[in-house]
Amino acid sequence: MSFTVPLPRAPFNGAVAQWYENELGWAVAEGAPVRLLTGLRFDVLELPADAGAAVLRRLGRTGPVALMGCRMRFLVAAGSSQELPGLLDWLEWGGIALDLTAMGAGGLMTAPAPPGLPGSRGAAVWLRPPVPGREVEPTLPALAPFGQSAGSGEGNGPDLVRLVHAAATQCHRARLLRAERADRMDRVEHADRAARTQRSTAPCASSQPLAFS
Repeated sequence: MSFTVPLPRAPFNGAVAQWYENELGWAVAEGAPVRLLTGLRFDVLELPADAGAAVLRRLGRTGPVALMGCRMRFLVAAGSSQELPGLLDWLEWGGIALDLTAMGAGGLMTAPAPPGLPGSRGAAVWLRPPVPGREVEPTLPALAPFGQSAGSGEGNGPDLVRLVHAAATQCHRARLLRAERADRMDRVEHADRAARTQRSTAPCASSQPLAFS
């Protein structure tokens, strides 16, 4: 009688999961690849990588930031995902297609490989990694308490409003630049097609018959 022995967790996935659970105290979902539960210790603000890179250049301090393919993920204070629609409306970005989203309670984020542990090609990576042994919450962008400026307390993260404003601005700018590049490529392709059509329909020059004596 044959039976199937369940496969153990892959060594790489096991090392990643243990790092998040033991070093950071973050909740990890079952299965592979390793995924982090959002909405408990942090929420996630997600945007296109080109827009995210511009945000990083403009903001000196953020919380941990990860890159997954063509998407960048900024860790923000738990509960921030519920604030995003209202903040966008207040900042006068409501109703504009920005490709700016958030993950909160019940969400799952693919876990980047811990610093120093090589990951597979195309896997999620940390651009600004969390620090083991340090609580992540004080470093996360959050709504500043009423009457207090962002980051006025020691160890406080940047203001969530400032991050959302920068993210929305750069998402809109990146979208316009992509549209402009696509339009430019369309015009070049159209001109090239027109030139090829003109050459193919042009009358051929008549050849002089060869004269034999």
